[in-house]
Amino acid sequence: MRHRVAHRKLGRTTEHRMSLLRNLAASLFIHERIRTTLAKAKELRPFAERLITLSKKDSLHARRRALSIMAHKEAVAKLFRDLSARFADRPGGYTRILKLAPRQGDGAPMAYIELVDFAFTPAKEHQAKKDSKKKAEGKAKPPEEPELPGEEEASAAEGPTSREKRAKGASSKKKAAKGGAKPKKKTTKQSSSRKKKGD
Repeated sequence: MRHRVAHRKLGRTTEHRMSLLRNLAASLFIHERIRTTLAKAKELRPFAERLITLSKKDSLHARRRALSIMAHKEAVAKLFRDLSARFADRPGGYTRILKLAPRQGDGAPMAYIELVDFAFTPAKEHQAKKDSKKKAEGKAKPPEEPELPGEEEASAAEGPTSREKRAKGASSKKKAAKGGAKPKKKTTKQSSSRKKKGD
């Protein structure tokens, strides 16, 4: 009987399972929505919600406890800075699990786990935001210096590069294989000494 047997082992040792949950929680707090298997999502939910509840205290001791559980500074900073304020009035139930179609390769049931107040942005809007950020960054950057004409001449005067040498060697080998120029036979000292003895 499975009386009082809580949690899934997820096919991992205790250390590996705890590491997995810490990394999933850090990703959840940073991205606010992640895609994983249904079993992992169900295991992650209480783990992440306990950390959000801990962040509501916002004391040095609470921060240190959170860092001891999840040693990801960026995620803990966001947890105490943003998420604790967002969930200040909510008494639990900070995440939701949305079931998805099974995974293509092995048929594992998949799910999204996300924060309750996560605002989904469609791909087109998300791409438009990225493009506008790139344009803003492009305006802020100074123009690149044009290449001087003397630099090209200097590189040409240095001689062929190793890539050009290899290409030239490969083309000469092809010509030799077709019968154009026969490759020279290498003569060794032994063969020349044998000829002398035979005379």
